[in-house]
Amino acid sequence: MLRKVDAKEPAKQREQRVLAFWKDHDVFKKSEQQRAGRPEWVFYEGPPTANGRPHPGHVLTRVMKDVYPRYRVMKGYHVQRKAGWDTHGLPVEIEVEKKFGISGKKQIQEFGVERFIQACRDSVFTYEATWREMSERLGYWVDLDNPYMTLSDDYIESVWFLLQSIYKKGLLYRGHRVSPYCPHCETTLSSHEVAQGYKDVKDLSLTAKFRVTSPAPANSLSTQEQTNRLAAAVDRPTYLLAWTTTPWTLPSNVALAVHPDLMYVLIDSPARGERYWVADALHTSYLQQDDQVVAHCRGRELAGMTYEPVFPYVTVPGTKHLVVLSEHVTAESGTGIVHMAPAHGEDDYRVCQDNGLVFVNFVDLSGCFTEAVRDFAGRFVKDEALNVDLVKDLSARGLVYEKHKHEHSYPHCWRCDTPLIYYAIDSWFVQTTAVKQQLLANANAVNWIPDHIRTGRMGNFLENVVDWNLSRSRYWGTPLPVWVCNRCGQCECIGSRKELLERAGRLPSELHKPYIDELTWACTCGGTMERTPEVIDVWFDSGSMPFAQLHYPFENQEAFQRLYPADYICEAIDQTRGWFYSLLAISTLVTGQAPYKNVLVLGHVVDEDGKKMSKSKGNVIDPFEAFDLHGADALRFYFLSNTQPWNSQRFFHKAVAESKAKFIDLLQNVHAFYALYAQIDQFNPAQHQLPAAARPLMDRWILARLHDTIQRMDQALDRYDATTAARTLQSLVHDLSTWYVRRNRERFWAGGMEEDKLAAFLTLYEVLATVAKLAAPLTPFLAEDLYQNVGRSAFPNAPESAH
Repeated sequence: MLRKVDAKEPAKQREQRVLAFWKDHDVFKKSEQQRAGRPEWVFYEGPPTANGRPHPGHVLTRVMKDVYPRYRVMKGYHVQRKAGWDTHGLPVEIEVEKKFGISGKKQIQEFGVERFIQACRDSVFTYEATWREMSERLGYWVDLDNPYMTLSDDYIESVWFLLQSIYKKGLLYRGHRVSPYCPHCETTLSSHEVAQGYKDVKDLSLTAKFRVTSPAPANSLSTQEQTNRLAAAVDRPTYLLAWTTTPWTLPSNVALAVHPDLMYVLIDSPARGERYWVADALHTSYLQQDDQVVAHCRGRELAGMTYEPVFPYVTVPGTKHLVVLSEHVTAESGTGIVHMAPAHGEDDYRVCQDNGLVFVNFVDLSGCFTEAVRDFAGRFVKDEALNVDLVKDLSARGLVYEKHKHEHSYPHCWRCDTPLIYYAIDSWFVQTTAVKQQLLANANAVNWIPDHIRTGRMGNFLENVVDWNLSRSRYWGTPLPVWVCNRCGQCECIGSRKELLERAGRLPSELHKPYIDELTWACTCGGTMERTPEVIDVWFDSGSMPFAQLHYPFENQEAFQRLYPADYICEAIDQTRGWFYSLLAISTLVTGQAPYKNVLVLGHVVDEDGKKMSKSKGNVIDPFEAFDLHGADALRFYFLSNTQPWNSQRFFHKAVAESKAKFIDLLQNVHAFYALYAQIDQFNPAQHQLPAAARPLMDRWILARLHDTIQRMDQALDRYDATTAARTLQSLVHDLSTWYVRRNRERFWAGGMEEDKLAAFLTLYEVLATVAKLAAPLTPFLAEDLYQNVGRSAFPNAPESAH
C-alpha cells in the first residue's frame, strides 16, 4: 500500500526505519545466499584496528568499499564480504602501556609478559561496538558476525604456512644490518612502515671541521702557482669539511667518504687562518673574501688521508680515522664529503665493512648514549638540547665551520610518532629483492585507479625495494615460527600446529608469547632448539589475509581457489606502501601472481581549509554527529559526487548539506509529489499499460534520459568511476524535478484518468522505480525507501529489496 511521504522527514528517521527493515528481513544475508553458485566477484576487506574510534577517513573508505560490491550483487554476481580485524602490533601495546602507566620493554618485563599479553588481547576490541555501529549507520554491508581476526590460532597457523613457504625457497634469513629503529618501541621497522611516517622538521645541522693529519696528495699541486700558494699557507691547519643533520652521530665517526670521480679543491682562507677540502661543484659556497683555491684533485687521490676525530670516544686500538671512497657520495648538497658512523646508516655500515673499519655503536636500545660517550652518557640522541650541547662543545674547540636550522623530511614511528634512528641490529628479513622483477611485472598488470600509481607511488617504491625487515623485538604479535639450536645454530621453520606437535610433543594453550616460547626440543647435535624470540611485522599479518581468512591450506581449499585473486580492493593512499604492498609481496613470493586485479587508491579527508584533521587542532568532525545531522546517505553521496576519490576530500557540514539539497532532497520532493497524487487518484501502475511510443513527447524525453542514465552509470561503475555515476544520476534527478515534474503538474491535477494523465503517472512511476535501483549502490537507504513505497507497494511479488 502506497504511503504518504513527508519530504521533510529527518534523514535519521528514514534511515533507522530502513535499518530495521533490513534487520527484520535479513536482507544482507539473503542478498548473498540468493547469489550462491553464481559467478564470483571477489572483494577483500582491509582489516582496521578496533582499539581506536573511527574518523571521517574511515567513512570515505567504507563508502568506496560498499558501492561496488552492492553494484555487482545487483548485476547477478556472488560477492562474499567478510569483515576483518587487525589485532596485533604496537598500537595495541602502546594503549596497554598507557592504561597501566608503564613504558618500554623493561617495564613490560617487570609487569609480566603473560599479564601484558592478556591485557593486549582484552583491549583489542575496545571500540568494536563503535565500529559496528558506524558501519551499520553508514549502510556498509560486511559480515561482522564472522570476521577474520589476525590474533586467532587459525589465522596465525596460515601465516606460519606462508612463512615456511618463503623459508623453503631460501628467502627468509637473519642478518646484521642498519635498519630504521624506534627507540620508544625498541624495535625495527620495515621500509614500507617508514614510508608512512615522514614529517617535515627543523633540525640543528652543522658543517664540522675534521683536521687533516697527513699531507696533501702530491699530484694535487698541478701548477707552479698552486705550489706557491700552498707553500705560503703551509703553516695553516687543513680540514676536511663534512655537513650533517644528525650531530648525535659524530661521536661514532670512524671515516669520511668521498666519491672517487668527483673533483675536490683545497680552499686557503687567510682571514680564518685555515684551509678546507670540499667538492669543487660546491666550493663557491665556502669561498669568503680573499679566499683562494690552492689545490685540486679527484676523490680517489684523497683516499687514505688521515684526520683527527672531532670526539675522542672511538678508542679501539689501531683505529685510524681516514678518507675512504664510496660512489653513494654526491655533490648535490653539503660539502661532497660524508661523515661515516657505521651503526647509524645503511651506506655508512656498508662502506665501513667494505674498508675493514672498526664497528662502533654508542647508542643503546632506548636511544640514549652509552657510558662510552662519557660527557653525554644517558642522554636521548634525538633530544634537541643534546644536539645543541654537542654543537656547543665542538664550537668551543673550533671545530664548527657553520651551523643552522635545516628543514627536511624525517622519518617518525607511524605508531607512536617518535623520531626514528638508524641502528645496526640483528633482524630477520624476507628477501623481497630476489623477486623484484616479478613484483614490478605483477604490479604493472594491475588496474590502478588512478593509473599514475602504477609507475608513480607504487612503481617507484618497487624499483627501490629492499629486503623486508620482518622481525620485531616486541610481545603482542604473530610469533616468528623459527627455532634455532643454542649449540650449533641450526634453524627450522615450523609451518603448522601438526609439525609443532611432532617436534615438541605438545601444543601451547595459544600460539602467542610467552606460551609458544616454552616449547623446545632436542637438536641432532645434542643442543636445544629454542624459538627465536621475535614476533613479526603486523603488515605481514594483514598481507596474509587472502590465505589466512580461510585458514588456507588447512581447510577451505576450494573456497580459496574461488576467492583468489581479488577483483577489487580499496584503501587510502598511505596503504600503497602498507597493505597494498604487503598483499603484493606475500602473494608474489608464495604464488608468483598478484593478489588483486583492480585497486582504488583514495585520497585523505581534510577540513574545510584543506588541512589535515586532528584532535589537537579541534577540526575533526565526529562521523556520528554527521550521520545525525545530515543522514548517512548524504555523507555517502557527498563523498561520491564531490570529487574523484583519489583527490583530497574537503569535509565540512555546509558542503554536505549543499550536496544533500541537490540530490537527496530533490528526489524526496519528487517521491512525495508522486505519492500524494497517486494516493488521491488511487493510481496503481500494476493495473495500467500504455506503450512509451503512445505517450507525449515530454514523457518519451524523460524516459530516454532515464535509459541513457542507466547505460552511462553501468559504464562508469564497470570502470570503478562512482563519481561519474553519482553525477549522472544527480543530473537525471535534477531534470526530473526541474523540467519534467514542474512542467507537467497540471497533467496530474486533471480530473478522471484520461490517457494523458495516465501517461504522466506511468512515466513518473517508471522513472522513480528505476531510480530506486540506480541509487541503491550509492544511497542505499533512500533507494530502499523509494523502492518499497513506489515499486513494491504496486508489485508485492517483486524482489523483497532494492538490493
